[in-house]
Amino acid sequence: MFKSILLASDGSTHSIRAAEKAIALCKLHHAKMDVVYSIDESTSKSDVLTNNSKFEVEKKRKEKLAPVVELLEKEGITYQVHMIHGDPGPSIVAFANKGNYDCVVIGSRGLNKLQTMVLGSVSHKVAKRVQVPVLIVK
Repeated sequence: MFKSILLASDGSTHSIRAAEKAIALCKLHHAKMDVVYSIDESTSKSDVLTNNSKFEVEKKRKEKLAPVVELLEKEGITYQVHMIHGDPGPSIVAFANKGNYDCVVIGSRGLNKLQTMVLGSVSHKVAKRVQVPVLIVK
């Protein structure tokens, strides 16, 4: 049923729990997984200002996803990581809708609590606009 799963991840605790559920789906359906990490404008600016080189910026971003990648490798899941730029909600929706995914898995909360209170959660935006089933993990 689910042969291609998209996991939206930001390295938060909720996204790690979402990764665990996505791994279970992959194992159940013998599926492959894509992991998408959306880098918004403020994060991008901060990364550039606080790091000395492009290499360091990329290294820090990979470190955020390291727990998820470790889980995937430990469980033997075929995966690919995509780092995209833009506001997380719309960026993830666009990425998911352009891809050929059977399901999107996302944590219920991410790293930016202020934005969640003011603008609504990324998971809510994704669930409303993605054209395939969405699993929101608490």
